[in-house]
Amino acid sequence: MDIRFWGTRGSVAKPGPTTLRHGGNTSCVEVRGDSGTLIVLDCGTGAHGLGQALMDGGARCDGHLMITHTHWDHIQGFPFFAPLFVPGNSWDIYAPGALGRQLERTLAGQMEYNYFPVTLAQLGATIRFHDLAEGEFTIGDVRVTAQFLNHPALTLGYRLQCGGNAIVYSVDHEPHAENPAARAVGDPPRHKEDQRHIDFLAGADLVIHDSQYTIAEYPQKTGWGHTPAEWAVDYAVAAGVKRLALTHHDPLRDDDAVDRVVEMCRQRARAAGSPIEIFGACEGQVLHFEARSGATSAVAPAPQAATSTGPRTILVADDDPTIVRLLTLTLEQDGFRVVSANDGASALQLARQERPHLILLDWQMPQAEGIEVTRRLRSEADPALRDVPVVLITSQAGPENTAAGFAAGVTDYLTKPFRPAHVRARVQAWLLRRPAEVPRTP
Repeated sequence: MDIRFWGTRGSVAKPGPTTLRHGGNTSCVEVRGDSGTLIVLDCGTGAHGLGQALMDGGARCDGHLMITHTHWDHIQGFPFFAPLFVPGNSWDIYAPGALGRQLERTLAGQMEYNYFPVTLAQLGATIRFHDLAEGEFTIGDVRVTAQFLNHPALTLGYRLQCGGNAIVYSVDHEPHAENPAARAVGDPPRHKEDQRHIDFLAGADLVIHDSQYTIAEYPQKTGWGHTPAEWAVDYAVAAGVKRLALTHHDPLRDDDAVDRVVEMCRQRARAAGSPIEIFGACEGQVLHFEARSGATSAVAPAPQAATSTGPRTILVADDDPTIVRLLTLTLEQDGFRVVSANDGASALQLARQERPHLILLDWQMPQAEGIEVTRRLRSEADPALRDVPVVLITSQAGPENTAAGFAAGVTDYLTKPFRPAHVRARVQAWLLRRPAEVPRTP
């Protein structure tokens, strides 16, 4: 595989004399499979330069554009990506689906009359849109694994495998627990979702990872959906990664400041006894991975579509009416039907009556705490209750508490205070990750 970075900046483009080495364009990475399959990861402002380079030869240009999420810094280059304007070209475009919010409609929105002079319908290429959930599929000779990340918008990371090599693209991801991967002997288990992220990165030849902040900056940025650079190192070291490319550089960081972050991360890896190679991603940088003899890419089914079977019911249980109202207003924006309870006994009764698709439970409630309600649900004979995702709302999400909750069958945690945008994204991810819809009868 061959990789070239066309955009490495996070949040907003920052071109100028202080960003010449690492670059000022937002996220865009070109990947070529061993047989020439073209995959573009994200379509930030870096996509303009990539598009011009692809059109220089004048030949037909087909490819696959894989968008992590539709925040502007990851799609702003889409209307300027030259291959999309050429009749005869064919492009497949992938992004996380949001229970009925279609990718085509989202991309068309930024090309409406008020924002752009050319509409989506006027693009000349043949374009096919794919709304994704988690899963595996094959593009040419590249096997793709998509997994949800933790961000205030529904976001996917992509693991690409070809010729015996594995590359993971994981930008705009926030850890679920502080210091999510580094553990000493005797420490509580890692947060289940952080361990899942480590497993996603495991053994990769290259991980391109969000590193927008530092640990010192993180307290003022909590909930914004990004990884401190030092914790990106911890993730990669725990996963046994060979090379780590720090990317999504903060727009306030010039080249020298990025270099200092990289050196700090190298020292952290050395202190952990890891041989991992760490570098800061730079625009124009090219990496080549030789195919290993005898390596094959298993064929996987077509990408899984995000589907909706009608309004989904979410049970919110909290003895604080302000929290209930906030969550109800937040979730109803996405068309969910919300039912509520203010104590544990009522929550259990309502769950049996409504058989919701997801439950948000306060940890501390009258009559039965959230963990006890979860234990009772997990012992139910009805699979719609026994397997329903249960998210515990808590202000005490330390390692000991999360370990106890996971042991009781909790799916995940929502830590107070929380941002409504984060709740919306997490709820969509929890629902889309369900392996199969449990039949529900009146």
